[in-house]
Amino acid sequence: MDIRTRPRSISSVTGTKDLQMVNMSLRILSKPDEPRLSHIFKTLGTDWEERVLPSIGNEVVKAVVAQYNAEQLITQRERVSRAVREALTARAADFGIVLDDVAITHLSFGAEFTRAVEAKQVAEQDAERAKFVVMKAEQERNAAIIKAEGESESARLISDATKQFGFGLIELRKIEAAKDVADTMSKSRNVVYLPNSGNMLMQINPTQ
Repeated sequence: MDIRTRPRSISSVTGTKDLQMVNMSLRILSKPDEPRLSHIFKTLGTDWEERVLPSIGNEVVKAVVAQYNAEQLITQRERVSRAVREALTARAADFGIVLDDVAITHLSFGAEFTRAVEAKQVAEQDAERAKFVVMKAEQERNAAIIKAEGESESARLISDATKQFGFGLIELRKIEAAKDVADTMSKSRNVVYLPNSGNMLMQINPTQ
């Protein structure tokens, strides 16, 4: 009898706790337990792998999957894989078979559940997008409030200054503004002073 470790794949279709159909495939690395070779040969023959593994594999997968709902099989895949590995290793030992490794290689659901998952993902994306829009609108509203409060405070300060200093403050602001305009125009090459017009500036096209 060949006592080397050999790989084998097993597929099983079964139902979850919430009655969703799932297709699960396992990769199993197995070998016969050497001290029990005589017993294995007498009870199972040389094709022990073919006679035992598909049967106990389906048995264990159905028992484990029935303990979880479909969403848990996705979110807790490592936990499910560990449960399958432990249960299958113990079951195989009853037949004198040693399992070096058991891993879930494929996991898929029925079309109805797949569509439901896709719809849920779309809904979650839409919810996140709506949340972002609301957050942006809230930030814009807060910015507008802050700006309005700033403008209101500025107007109040100007009003208080006008009451305190009279219209002299306004005249001062006019003089400062006129000074800025005159300073800007005096630096232009197209503007000259008119000697008989006081401080007036006049824009003249040098080409005329």
